[in-house]
Amino acid sequence: MSAPSAQLGDLRKDEPRTAVAMWKRRVGKSPDNVAFRHYVEGAWKATTFRQADTAAREIAAGFIALGLLPGDRVCLLAQTRLEWVLCDLGILLAGGVTVPIYASNTAEQCEFIIRDAGAKILICEDDAQRDKLLPLRDRLFTVTGAVQLVGGGPGAGDFTRSLSALRASGREWLAAPGHDLDAHAETVGPEAMFTIVYTSGTTGVPKGVVLTHENLTSAICSAGRAMHVSDDDEQYLFLPLAHILGRELEWAGIETGYVTVFSRGTASIKDDLVATHPTFMAGVPRIFEKFYSGVQGALAQGSGMKRRLAAWAIATGGAHAAAIRAGKVGAGSGGGGLRYWLADKLVLSKLRARLGLDRCRFLISGGAPLASEIAEFFHGTGLLVLEGYGLTETTSAAFLNRLDKFRFGTVGPTLDVVETKIADDGEILMRGPSVFRQYYNNAAATAESVEPDGWFHSGDIGVIEDGFLRITDRKKDLIVTAGGKKIAPQPLENAIKAASALVSQALVYGDKRPYCVALVTLSEEASKRFGGKTGSALAEAPEVKAALQKDIDTVNAKLASFESIKRFAILPQDLTEASGELTPKLSVKRKVVIDKYRTVLEGLYKPGGPPAGD
Repeated sequence: MSAPSAQLGDLRKDEPRTAVAMWKRRVGKSPDNVAFRHYVEGAWKATTFRQADTAAREIAAGFIALGLLPGDRVCLLAQTRLEWVLCDLGILLAGGVTVPIYASNTAEQCEFIIRDAGAKILICEDDAQRDKLLPLRDRLFTVTGAVQLVGGGPGAGDFTRSLSALRASGREWLAAPGHDLDAHAETVGPEAMFTIVYTSGTTGVPKGVVLTHENLTSAICSAGRAMHVSDDDEQYLFLPLAHILGRELEWAGIETGYVTVFSRGTASIKDDLVATHPTFMAGVPRIFEKFYSGVQGALAQGSGMKRRLAAWAIATGGAHAAAIRAGKVGAGSGGGGLRYWLADKLVLSKLRARLGLDRCRFLISGGAPLASEIAEFFHGTGLLVLEGYGLTETTSAAFLNRLDKFRFGTVGPTLDVVETKIADDGEILMRGPSVFRQYYNNAAATAESVEPDGWFHSGDIGVIEDGFLRITDRKKDLIVTAGGKKIAPQPLENAIKAASALVSQALVYGDKRPYCVALVTLSEEASKRFGGKTGSALAEAPEVKAALQKDIDTVNAKLASFESIKRFAILPQDLTEASGELTPKLSVKRKVVIDKYRTVLEGLYKPGGPPAGD
């Protein structure tokens, strides 16, 4: 399953070995090409690589003026935007290490990351993010300065300075005699830290994945070879840059020279696509599920004749796509015949244009499994969705379907810098130059996940079929929502039980689903409090549901939005060992309970489903 070392050496012979070298090479190759587009003051504005480099160098010098030394960590708390990338570049050019934080993280989650990473400088996006950090100020002992990307109105005090002020101080530093920014960048080598990305563990305590410059450059160059992207491409980026896939897409554009268009936010995706017409886009399954629902709804509208025409075109496109997958028709060939030509001309091409994907060469899905039915549907409309698989620990993609080599229901073949094998228990193991070597400040977690010879234990179970990896199960209990968010269920379950004396047991569910729900059983205290009712009479009592909702609301108030429990159902009896639902240690057998109550769980995702917790 692995490429020979000589072959890997040949592949990497002309590659940059650090992110700094990768950036400088791109600026040298195409300084006046458009690097980024972002929406500002009512219009889409272009930024060239030369302009981005000027800004990044000023930011880097501003950080140095603030006291940043090579190897110092800088936490970056913001949504995906141009300034995020400019700051990422500035941190690296100063010799620092970027530590991203999700904009949706709670203050407590931010505090853990900032303290664990020992951050010297904080970057926050706006007044709201600044105000989230202000109460923590006295506990962030390593922090010596903070920068705010936009805003900075009343309440900022001396906690933050604006990005424009940072750049101004950077220009002063650069103009001073004897100051050499390149000397700071040259302290960075292939084995130096590029970033620390915190990801949830099964215990809910985040683990800082240390990725080196070599991890990044090897992963980016390998993915570029697999996808055949070039400076003629233009990607639409809405994924969080705090997520490793978003970060990979940021740096893939730097390596290959394609244009990155920054989203105005998930609510604006449709309008943005129609305005910008990208050649490719990456997303999580939830986005493609929404596209699918929207297209299905649109196709059901109109007169009877229009609906029949749309149904015929979709069926014709589906048959053509199936023939491509079977190798009977070449992709992009005219082998579809007159029927397919008519279907594409009359319906399918208009559908792609309506989505703003008329120039789209492919779509990428990652972060969670995508249903084969959705991939097949879009393939029938002329939009190829390529699914991949990787983790923060593998610098995003380790497996990836290709334009010329794909199979729906799998995550594709391995990338050419990754070795993989399947352990005796079915676990997927990986190693290679793009695979991490350690968790930050966490030797125990490192020893548990990485063998001395470099093999990383993914925690996922899979099989390899003709070179294509199919994920079949998860060794750990970590939930991955349809939006790609990773959530440890056990801390949430413990929080529910701790917050409510009414709850005996709790199980949080949400894998591959848009949000989390819970199953709960009631305690003896609940029976006492509500007139001695038991069983179904207690579980179905409106006053019980109302009281439990208040307790869960209390839990949700302390959680990030993607972790919160949106709905719950009350089971009429406790889980027991005798029924096979608990282990002898009285731990919940998660898979058994989920399978047993699957109908109840599915009902919590239906409109007008069980009212409990709605």
